[in-house]
Amino acid sequence: MKSERRRRSWLALVLGGWIVVTAPIALSVTLTESSAGAEASDQEKAREASQNPRAEYWREVRHGAQGYSAVTGPEANVLIQDGGETWQELRNGPASTIGAWLMAGVVLALGLLQIFKGTWKLDHRTGRTIKRWSAFDRFIHWGLTVSFLLLALTGLGLLFGRYVLMPLVGKEAFGAVAAVSKPVHDYASPFFIAFLLLTVVAWMKYNFFTSYDLEWFKKVGGYLTREHVPAGFNNAGEKVWYWFLSVAGLVVVASGLFLLTPNFEWSRSTMQLSSLFHIASAIGLICFSLVHMYLATIGNEGTLEAMVGGEVDERWAELHHDVWYDEIMASRGTKAEPDAGSARVS
Repeated sequence: MKSERRRRSWLALVLGGWIVVTAPIALSVTLTESSAGAEASDQEKAREASQNPRAEYWREVRHGAQGYSAVTGPEANVLIQDGGETWQELRNGPASTIGAWLMAGVVLALGLLQIFKGTWKLDHRTGRTIKRWSAFDRFIHWGLTVSFLLLALTGLGLLFGRYVLMPLVGKEAFGAVAAVSKPVHDYASPFFIAFLLLTVVAWMKYNFFTSYDLEWFKKVGGYLTREHVPAGFNNAGEKVWYWFLSVAGLVVVASGLFLLTPNFEWSRSTMQLSSLFHIASAIGLICFSLVHMYLATIGNEGTLEAMVGGEVDERWAELHHDVWYDEIMASRGTKAEPDAGSARVS
């Protein structure tokens, strides 16, 4: 009874916190954009009603009719590029709104998982450890983590700051935050690129799918039932995370390079498309990283130890990565026998 009361209290706390903290962000983006869209529609109607004799002329200019300009370079003779309005509507509309709801949904799902399933604890520790990550592996992991967090926080501030921060702190304070966020975002990018490439190359050997990974997918890693599922050095979920990081990471890097190098005379449409790809891939990475960070800390006892000290308890290896554990025991010439009372969950 006490356990059930505690669970209900946690549920109320998480749901309340989610509603107070995350839902307003998504709602404010949605409502602000709806208001902006209605205002733009009203303005368009007003312009049409004014019967401006030069309306057709400016319509041609807006849709890319070329004129003359002393400025050289791509699209120098185009006064107004109509794609800019489309880009703004997509960036401040679907990209921001869907992205906000996706991140809020992930936070809510993880909160509910923690309430109803709790931390996956080890039934006991053997006191014997297995080497899992080398010093180099841990270096590139934490380098990627720090640079990614800097990019994620500053990027989210630039994307949602207008809807979230500015109403809270005012235009001047938000302007100061944005003025700092932009250079931090730019200068953290090369470090992220370097650590991402090192990670992709160094860890590819651990992330090829095998036949027993299908069982992991069927049982969702055992997180809902606490059943044992077979896994090698990396389980199927970690492999999905690796390949998503590799593909989406390369997309976010490529699109970011276009945005960082406007002096290479990219067309405006290229920059606009790059911006949308950058936002979409970055939000996808943030959602996946929230799941990864939860499972590596609160979700699983003993997992974070692997990336801090490089070693894990044998019981952790047997419980979460049994195929790899058996291989290690075989390489040592030791039979993979669990201690008394430590039978694998099945």
